Amino acid sequence: MSRKLTAPAMSKCILCYSCMIACARVNYRSHSVTRCALKIRTAGGISGKYAADICRSCARPTCAYVCPTQAMVPKDGGGARLIKARCIGCRKCVDACKMKYLVFDEELKLPLMCTHCGICVKFCPHGCISVITEKGGEN
Repeated sequence: MSRKLTAPAMSKCILCYSCMIACARVNYRSHSVTRCALKIRTAGGISGKYAADICRSCARPTCAYVCPTQAMVPKDGGGARLIKARCIGCRKCVDACKMKYLVFDEELKLPLMCTHCGICVKFCPHGCISVITEKGGEN
């Protein structure tokens, strides 16, 4: 089964950052919203709406295909997973991301990457984000 993070109800978002803090705390042992694998931001303009910058689990993840050390590995069902021990910090994955989603953390010397674990979903008080499970892929 393949898991993918989605943001179907961003119109309900109040920009509380609960999802981002949960991600940072669980996945990166941090309490900073700058160290998480999803970013909630203003959608721009005067609408006051928010958007979620999340990994879209590309069918052909360019981030993985450009990695010279195979630290980024394509997953069945889309997206890629990061093997931290192989990462040399070259940032090629960040440059190759079609969605401009990946961010490189200078302190960790790693790209901040969503594992689609769903912890952010559990902490979103308004159900703005969710994880869908699809048959035929790996987690």
